[in-house]
Formats: sequence, C-alpha cells, structure tokens
Amino acid sequence: MNDSRRKLHGTWASRWTFVMAATGSAVGLGNIWKFPYITGENGGGAFVLVYLGCILLVGVPVMMAEVMLGRKGRMSPINAMKSITRDAGLHGAWNSIGWLGVIAGLMILSYYAVIAGWALNYIIEMGSGTLHGADGPEASALFADLLASPKKLIFWQTIFMLLTMGVVIGGVTKGLGVAVRVLMPLLFVLLVILLVFSAREGDFYQGWTFLFSFRSENLTWGGVLEAMGHAFFTLSLGMGAIMAYGAYMPEHAPIGKTVVTVAFLDTVVALLAGLAIFPIVFANPSVSANAGPGLLFETLPVVFGNMPGGLFFGTLFFLLVTVAAWSSSISLIEPAVAWLIETGRCNRITANLLLGLIAWIVGLGTVLSFNVWEDHRLFGFNFFESMDFLTARVMLPLTGLFIAIFVAWLMKPAEVFSAIGDDPPVLLTLWLRVLRYLSPVAVAVILVIGLYKTFF
Repeated sequence: MNDSRRKLHGTWASRWTFVMAATGSAVGLGNIWKFPYITGENGGGAFVLVYLGCILLVGVPVMMAEVMLGRKGRMSPINAMKSITRDAGLHGAWNSIGWLGVIAGLMILSYYAVIAGWALNYIIEMGSGTLHGADGPEASALFADLLASPKKLIFWQTIFMLLTMGVVIGGVTKGLGVAVRVLMPLLFVLLVILLVFSAREGDFYQGWTFLFSFRSENLTWGGVLEAMGHAFFTLSLGMGAIMAYGAYMPEHAPIGKTVVTVAFLDTVVALLAGLAIFPIVFANPSVSANAGPGLLFETLPVVFGNMPGGLFFGTLFFLLVTVAAWSSSISLIEPAVAWLIETGRCNRITANLLLGLIAWIVGLGTVLSFNVWEDHRLFGFNFFESMDFLTARVMLPLTGLFIAIFVAWLMKPAEVFSAIGDDPPVLLTLWLRVLRYLSPVAVAVILVIGLYKTFF
C-alpha cells in the first residue's frame, strides 16, 4: 500500500525546480513586509549578522531534517511520518509531527488568504489612480474602509483562494512545478525593476544606511530573539510544506546544498525588498521609516502616490507582494491535498475543492475580526489573533522541536546520512551535532519566550 501511495504524486522535474518551489514557499509577506522594518529597527547590519547566524544554527539544520523526512517517506507529511515511525519501531505519538504540520498549514492559509487579498485590492487601487496625491490620513482612511467592509474582504479572499487552488489542482509537475518556474522568476524581475526605480527616484544612501549600518547599540536581547524567531518562520518550517515538497525531490539531489541555496535566496529577497522599499520611504520626509506593520498598506501608498511614476511602480510593488504570497499559499494547502489523495477517497480536484472550502470558511473568522467581531475577544485575542498565536507561537516551533529531536536523537545516524544524500560526511556530522544540541535549545527558547511575552 505504501509503495502505491509513493507513486501517486510524482517528483519535481529537477533539483532546481525544488529550489524554486521551496524558495517560493519561504518567500512571502514576511520577506517583503516584516523583515525590512525589523532589520531597520534592530540595528541594521548588526541584526542581519545575528539573523544569518540563526539561519545557519536553527533554520538550515531543521529544514534539512524536514526535507529528509519528506524524501524518505515519499508521501504526505502525515503518512510519511507514519511510515518512518513504524519502520523505526518508535511510538506512534511521533506521527503528530505530520498532523501538526498539515493542520498548521491549513490554519495559516485561512488567514493568509485574507491578508493577501489586501494586496490584490491595492493592485487595483494603485492602478486606478485612487491614491494619486494621497496624504497620510487619506491612505489610512482607505485602508480602514477596506478592513471595515466584510464584502470587500471576502471578495478578495475568494479571488486569492481560487488562484491558489487553480495552481495546486494541476499537480506536482503541471501545476506546482510550472507555477514556481513562472512565479519565482517573475518575483525576482519585479524586485529588480523596483530596486532600479528605488535607486533612481529614492534616497538610496539613506535606505542602505538604515538597513546595513552596524548599529550594535540598537540590538537588544529582544532583537536577538526576534532574529531567531524570524529565521525559523521565514523558511516555512513546521507547517508541512517543506516536508511535502521534500517528498517530490529527486532521489540523488544533495539536500544540504539545496537547503543552503534556498536559505540564501530567501535572505537575498528579504534584503533586496528592504533596499527597494526604504529609499522610496526616505525620499518622502513626511512619512516614517519606523512605521512598522503599517508600512505596507498605509505608508507606502502615500509615498508611491506622490512620486513621478509612482502609481505604475506602486502597482508593480503590490503585484510583487501578491506573487510572493501566492507562491507561499500553494505550499500551505499541498500537504493536506496530498494526504486526502493518499486516502483513496479523493482525486486532486476534489481534495482541492474540499480543503479550499474549509480554509475559506475558517478564513471568514479572520475577515470578521477586523470589523463585526473586532470587540469579541477570548483571553485578549480576537479570532485572527488567536489563529496567528496558535500557529506562529505554538504549533510551528513545537513541530520544529519535535523534528529536531526525532531526527537527531531517535533515528539511527547511518539511516539519516543515507537519506540525506551525497553531502560531504564531515559536514553531515557537523549538521547532526548542531541539530542534536543547538537547534532544539534555540527552538525551545523561541517557543517559551513567545509564550512568556504573550501572557506575562
């Protein structure tokens, strides 16, 4: 039965297709929106240096382990973990790694589609000229009007979910594979165009200084923890996506080199996004580079709306944000789709329609969190905030912690090295030691500190 399941999904056309798929999963709203402003707020180059260290000590080791489990199991995360756990003679409780990842992915998709819908809306707002000459209050009012309208939010949420399902229905080679070969080059082209525009029309020196000057006095322990957390979350770890994509990876592709390439590209996109955004922001003295979460939908529309050619390039920017979100969303639904197909009860179309509908219905709670249910809270959280907390602060780090422990402590080293591929033995030994002793501690710190900061 397991052998037949392993043949259901196919494999990526090449190692490079996997690199683009995993990079597409990793590159999302966090790269275009969050990473640039938390870098600027936490010491610029000092924060980047700490972040890169966290990527090497936390992100890459756990990602290698997750990809290895996926390729070894050759099935959805749920069935891959069942197979590996059974073959190793381990307790069935470790199957929870697969279940946690798949459920977390669907939960994230439910609210991710709503937020990505905002970017879709702003493509139209920018392209139609609505924001031409807009000032801060006007841009804030426009965003507030969007959040206050359930009908608008549901409309754009639905469009984005249809875009996501349309790709995944095509399968591994004709759907996901083709999509990432188109979306990722498009993302880089848009990013380069915006970078050139930023260098010509913005204050590039100020933007560069904001991001890369080594301001160690601005880097606090809170910033170090934020770097550690973002390094973990930016690579899409613990949500089933990377394990599912690993299941489609060619048999002899070296996992270590491939994962390092993905981590490098993910970081490059985040830094280039910062260089595209902040020179434009600094060119307009009336707005603040420290706008934080409001940077994307309130500050940048003002800047683009008041620059020569800004409406055109603003439209391209929100298209870039949408493409980044789209490439991530297809990886969020795929693990659950793969599992439903393996049950034999659904084909790929039926599985997509069913899971897409579930994610859409759950997403209505996020839609209403910004208007009708805004004041309805449990333990201080509205619906959207509770979903974000459960996934980002609990489920993802918990799954990552379980993966590190399972691979480094419970699987036999010889079995792990055989499943990883042809990476140099010395590096594999170093990786396993980092995964065994450093990564679990770091992930546990992310989990505990995240819970402590939330409730105390």
